[in-house]
Amino acid sequence: MTLFLSALFSTSGYGQIFDFSKPNPYNKVFVGTDDFDSSYLQILENALDKIETDTIKFSVLNDLAYYWHTRNLTFALDFTEEGLKLTSQKNNSLWNGRFQITQGSILLRQEKLDSAEAVLKEAEKKVPESDLAFLNTQLGYVYERRGQLGRAADYALESLRLGEKLNDEKAMGLAYSDLSNLFWKQAKFEEGLEYGLKSLSFFESRGLNDLDYDFTLYIVGNNYLSLNEYSKALEYYNRSIEIGERYGFYNNLSDVYISLVDLYSFLKQFDKANEAGKNALKYAYLLDNSFMLMRSYLSVGELQNQYGNYQAAIENINKSINVATTEFGDGFFLSKAFESLGTAYAGNGQYKEAYDAFSKYDSLKSIVFTAEADQRISLLQTEFEVAQKENTIDLQEIKLKQQLATQRLILLISGLLLLFLIVLFFSFRNNRKKNKLLRKQNREKEFLLKEIHHRVKNNLEVVSSLLALQTAQIKDPNVASAMKESQNRVYSMSIIHQRLYQHNHLSSIEMKDYLFNLGTHILDSFGEEERIKINYKMPELYLDVDTAVPLGLIVNELLTNSFKYAFPNKQPGEITINLEKISVHEIQLLVKDNGIGQTVGEPIKGTGFGKKLIELLTQQLDGTMEVIHSPGTQYLFEFKVNGLQ
Repeated sequence: MTLFLSALFSTSGYGQIFDFSKPNPYNKVFVGTDDFDSSYLQILENALDKIETDTIKFSVLNDLAYYWHTRNLTFALDFTEEGLKLTSQKNNSLWNGRFQITQGSILLRQEKLDSAEAVLKEAEKKVPESDLAFLNTQLGYVYERRGQLGRAADYALESLRLGEKLNDEKAMGLAYSDLSNLFWKQAKFEEGLEYGLKSLSFFESRGLNDLDYDFTLYIVGNNYLSLNEYSKALEYYNRSIEIGERYGFYNNLSDVYISLVDLYSFLKQFDKANEAGKNALKYAYLLDNSFMLMRSYLSVGELQNQYGNYQAAIENINKSINVATTEFGDGFFLSKAFESLGTAYAGNGQYKEAYDAFSKYDSLKSIVFTAEADQRISLLQTEFEVAQKENTIDLQEIKLKQQLATQRLILLISGLLLLFLIVLFFSFRNNRKKNKLLRKQNREKEFLLKEIHHRVKNNLEVVSSLLALQTAQIKDPNVASAMKESQNRVYSMSIIHQRLYQHNHLSSIEMKDYLFNLGTHILDSFGEEERIKINYKMPELYLDVDTAVPLGLIVNELLTNSFKYAFPNKQPGEITINLEKISVHEIQLLVKDNGIGQTVGEPIKGTGFGKKLIELLTQQLDGTMEVIHSPGTQYLFEFKVNGLQ
């Protein structure tokens, strides 16, 4: 048994219905899901012992009872009585009332109409308003079975009002389905079809294939059949059969096959009609429902009347009448049975028996199809249509008010938008004037800034020229060399200001072009263009003036030192300058030569002023310096700078 339950609980159907890891493990059948097959009743029954919460157990047990009534009324009643007993022990009046609704559904299908009515009336006092639509549907069935179609229609309309009040699509679908069936019985097939299709729209909006949707497909098929639209009728019957076979709705299957007997008879397809009759009887016996058996035998008898087998028709129709006990109550189908029996007797030459059968048919018909019932249903239809029109008028008035409110809102928004556009226009115009003024001021400032750079450059060139004149007058070579170095330092600064006023960038210098001009000038000043070559291995890089000036001075000092000390005895040589960005805020400068190099600890040549100046400028730029003495001499700097481009 454990292995069986494990296998059962591992099926996809069980997984769709129960998940015991959740606080509410039950995904209610035909409400939360319909993704399962006909084994779902066994799944519900096997899960009962695993459920600890009373309300969830009651819900599962009630569903077991209700859906078993589509297969076996005795089993269904057993589960219902178990539910009534448990809810009484737990003093749960709500669920006791719900089990009584299910009990009423079963009793009316067992032809116990008075008992069904009594238990439903008692349940009415216990359940909330949300359950009353379904309860009224069952009471409507009781009166329909009694042939009191007017009273049945009253309950259907009450269910509809409740459904509309609570916005319950299932309740509205059920109500329209019941009205469709009542109109069909009154031979008002156009109205029956209209209400049936409306019912289907409500069921289909829920996206669930349940018992009542299946029954409504059958009702719509009946209306199409009565309107002689056979292909449409067959389409809806087949859809109903598909759902009925999937979930084991034996009562609906028997209903559909009974109607298929009539359909195939009209089409003169007697073999298919015979097969449909056998299926109708099969499901009626499985259900053990005298109402379905009575109608199944009746349909077979009517078929035999169609092709003149009157003796067999008499036998089957008499079986139908005998199944209908004194408590059967459904005058509609009994009247049809006696009408068909009269036709069979007449066809068989038994005219006295035919007369008796037709007399009973007339008396039953006069009870069921009374002028009062017809008037009541017509009046109900009129009342309903008026109510629907009033609802439509109310909805139109609401829509009209909504449209007026929308129009006012649109006008208000349009006014605000116009005001906003006016403000935006004046703001734009003012901003345009301001921008024009700012552009003019910027051009003036740009001109002034260029003029300042031009004048600074000229002043520095004057200083450089003065130094050059002074150098020409000095006889001491050491002093002359120092003067030349100072001249080069001034020139390195003047180049920067020249670049600033000659180009569009007023605050930054392109360093490759700048260093190239600086190196060319120093080569020229030392007269070493033929002997020493400078390589500029660097990409384009823009730096601000505050960084470019000290960087230029550092390169000037390093180039000067290389020219003076790296290549003695007129030997040729190369100097490489590389400046590049190594991170978002860091640059690296490399100046190296392939000269004789220096020995670590070797005394400083010259005054040492150049070395001190390099160290001071490196500190000014918050940088680091590394000197590598072999081969040649390499100076490697890293600086942290802002505004890299």
